[in-house]
Amino acid sequence: MSTRGGQLALDDPQSVLHRSAERLASHYDGIVNAETVERTVFESYTALARTAKVSVHLPSLATRFANERLTALAQAKGAIPKPVPEVLYVCVQNSGRSQMAAALTRELGAGRVHVRSAGSEPGAGILPSVVAVMAEQGIDLGEEFPKPLTDDVVRAADAVITMGCGDACPVYPGKRYLDWRLDDPAELDLDGVRRVRDEIRARVERLLGEIAPVPAARD
Repeated sequence: MSTRGGQLALDDPQSVLHRSAERLASHYDGIVNAETVERTVFESYTALARTAKVSVHLPSLATRFANERLTALAQAKGAIPKPVPEVLYVCVQNSGRSQMAAALTRELGAGRVHVRSAGSEPGAGILPSVVAVMAEQGIDLGEEFPKPLTDDVVRAADAVITMGCGDACPVYPGKRYLDWRLDDPAELDLDGVRRVRDEIRARVERLLGEIAPVPAARD
């Protein structure tokens, strides 16, 4: 009985989150205080739990999300450097357009930018049609998940690209804001999703050419 109880305690989400908060507090020691780290971890878990279909991996996903937010917070404060431009893509559910844009930016940017994505009303998972059309181009979205839009990631961004989420994204001075009008993949067949993917690719290529051009080759 005691072994079973110990296992239950070990697997309890609250225990996992507390351990994650301790590890992250150590990682961000001197940059973000421990109370902020713990609050961010538990807020991230609560935010993801609102739309999650399953909870078995939720503490792990919440830890990843919290780590992204803490990095963004530290960058926005100037506590850690931003070696490359930060790009944030925002759509409604973070299950289609913004996920494709983020993945294509990582692929095409080849380390010249850092990318985040978020949703004003995040869905429960990435659309299967989006996963399929990205896999056609060798891009795996299997590890991605919808994330809610938070103030810290907006503050850390240099460029914020919205896609159908209206005025949900806060506006801060000194940032570049673009609104890409694109069809919602949730309402399209597979060929329609491919067209959206290809349009996003073309827009990403133009954006990268403006904010992170490929360095000219030396003679």
